[in-house]
Order: sequence, then structure tokens, then C-alpha cells
Amino acid sequence: MSDYRIETRCIQSGYTPGNGEPRILPIVQSTTFKYDSAERMGKLFDLEASGDFYTRLGNPTLSAVERKIADLEGGCGALLTSSGQAACFYAIFNICHAGGHVVSSSAIYGGTYNLIGKTLREMGVEVTFVNPNDPEEKLEDAFRANTRLVYAETLANPTLVVCDIEKMARLAHLHQVPLIIDNTFPTPINCRPIEFGADIVVHSTTKYMDGHASSLGGVIVDSGRVDWDNGRFPELSEPDASYHGIVYTRQFGNQAYIAKARTHLMRDLGATASPFNAFLLNLGLETLFLRMERHCRNAETVARFLASDSRISWINYPGLPDSPYQALVQKYMPGGTCGVISFGIRGGREKAVTFMEALKLAAIVTHVADARTCVLHPASTTHRQLSDPELQSAGISPDMIRLSVGIEHVDDIIADIRQALETCSV
Repeated sequence: MSDYRIETRCIQSGYTPGNGEPRILPIVQSTTFKYDSAERMGKLFDLEASGDFYTRLGNPTLSAVERKIADLEGGCGALLTSSGQAACFYAIFNICHAGGHVVSSSAIYGGTYNLIGKTLREMGVEVTFVNPNDPEEKLEDAFRANTRLVYAETLANPTLVVCDIEKMARLAHLHQVPLIIDNTFPTPINCRPIEFGADIVVHSTTKYMDGHASSLGGVIVDSGRVDWDNGRFPELSEPDASYHGIVYTRQFGNQAYIAKARTHLMRDLGATASPFNAFLLNLGLETLFLRMERHCRNAETVARFLASDSRISWINYPGLPDSPYQALVQKYMPGGTCGVISFGIRGGREKAVTFMEALKLAAIVTHVADARTCVLHPASTTHRQLSDPELQSAGISPDMIRLSVGIEHVDDIIADIRQALETCSV
């Protein structure tokens, strides 16, 4: 499929029906799969043979969607999970556990900040949060002898900080560790981080990939380019006693990382995507390139409208010509960024709440990046667990509004915003 353009691969990749087989990806809604011999089943459990035997570890519907997303991102393999948060956790914990250290951008989604800063700390993982805008010389100070990875978001949720992927990749590779990038907001339609040096890509497929707010999900994509035999990752390069001494790098080659995530973490923790949710995700992927174009076009128009209104105290949309991230946008996302805008209303938090409650078309929901326009106040919702210093470090101000622009007619979206602004101005 790599010979086809990405629009074609959104539709055609992952599943190719044979003669007389279903034209549409089937839902294999089965927990188990039948085999005729105990020997064959034993080889599957010992990872000596390939095949589906239990949906927690593999299922034909999931496998087809994993192949499609790996193809879209330019990776060698992928693993679907039950949520984006599970994907983030598996991606990190697969190679970094008690005694390890993570260098993470501070400009990340609040739930991920808590995952790394609280839950992983409680599991014995150390972390240093850094400002991704800092120069390489300063970021260099964050690395330690036990650093196992660098973590960042292509477009931060909700601050829309644009990551300099090549800079972060250089730093990671200098220390012989991988760069893990959350590419949820741009999607592979607008940015393919692996092409700029990222090693592992994660997504909350709940967002643009699904596109309809119908199903939770996440995915990890492995570039297949990391040398896991460099002495820093014994989890992959030394025998695993739970599989009779298997060495992942020997058994699976450049797919060692994704194989371990599947056969170890998914086996033991079980955050499995359901076949039906994978089917719904695949339907969303088929129109991803169409929707992203509309999301971006609508968001750019809305951003220009907000920027011209005196009642707006500030606005951040990387797609605007005067964005401080314009150079990075042109480098990494020249075709568009995403449909999310962050801005503030004069009058602070109180006016922000009044504005949101006055909206009629846009809904206040704990979600972002689907077909419908929605709005949220991050400081009191998605990032409310953070302290004031942590909010400041993450770039979340008390007056910040996150507006996820949908694919409705843009004139209707702007009319709704206009009337809400007039309401909160009274």
C-alpha cells in the first residue's frame, strides 16, 4: 500500500478481501479461536507460531485496523488498545519501569501529565518535565544515566504548543533512547512524526481517527528503527522467563517492541480494544482525510474571526500566519494542523463560563476532535488535578477555553460564537 497516496490508504489499507469474501472489514466478535491440535496451540502460547487464539492478544478485525494505522504512520507494526490513555501507558511502561527515568514535555494532555507525574512515579519511574520550547542545551540537562525515553505531543492538548520533533529526536538519539510522540491532534494526514525522527507514535483514536465520538480507543505504532540491543533495554534484548527465555529482539527483529507490548503488557494488563470498536474506528479512518481538511479549514476561519474580536484577550491557533509556531507548522504540518483553538475572553474565568453556557450549537463536553463543535474549560476539567504551578508549567491559564471546531457549516459555527460573545458582554 505504500505506493498509494495516503487518501487511498485510509480506505484500502489493512484489509484486502479475497474471492467471495466480504467487501467490508468483518467484525470477528469472538473471544477464542479453534485449533485441531494441542501442539499447535502450545506453539502459539510459546510465541513460536503466529495466529489468533485469544482476542486479548490478537483478532482478525483488530489486526486489519492495526495494519492500516501502521501503514498510515509509516511504521512496521501497531497495537490497538482500549483507550488512548492505555496506549500512552503501554508505550512508556513497555521499556521503562521501576528505576527508569522519563524526560517528558510539560506541554501535554492533563491526563497524560498525571499518568507520568503521579501513577508512574508511584510505580517507581522517575520523571523530569521540560519546556519543549527550551534550547537543546537546556533540555540536555534533563537526561540521566537511567533515562529510557523522551515523551512529547506533536500538537499539545490544549495549549497547541508545536513540538520541534527533529530537535527532540536528536536529543533522544544522542542518549540512545527513543522519542515517543503523541500524534492525536494532527493525525498522520497532517503530520507523520516517524519521517522526522520519532521512534514510537501513539494516538487516542477516540479523537479524529474515530471522528464520531462513538468509541474509545488508542494505538501504538512502532517505527521499527530503534536498536534495542544497545544495552539499555534488557526487557527486549535479554531472556524473558515468562516465555521460557525468549529474547524479543532475536525472535521478532525490528518488531520486538510491539511484540513485547502485545505479548507481555496486553497479556498481563488486558486493556484490549473490542472488535466492534475496531470496526467503528475503521469506518472513521476511511473518511479521515476528508474530515481533517474540513476541520482545519473551519478552524482557520473561526480563528481569524476570534482574532478580530475585541472581546477576545488572546488566541492561539498554530495555523494563523502570526502564530509563534508558524515556522514549525510549515516544517511539520504544511497542509494543516488540527481543528482545535485555544483562546481567552476578557473578564477571565467567570466570563469564560458565561460564554460557554451561552453557546447553542457547540456543546460543553469532556471530549475534543470529533465531527461536532464542542468547548471546554481545561483548568476546571481535563487539567483540574494539576496544581497552580503545574497548570502554569503546562501553559493552562484560568481563562483558557478550548474550542474544538467541527465539520458543520462554518457560518453557523461563527454565528453561535457571536451570539455567545454578545451574551457574555451584557
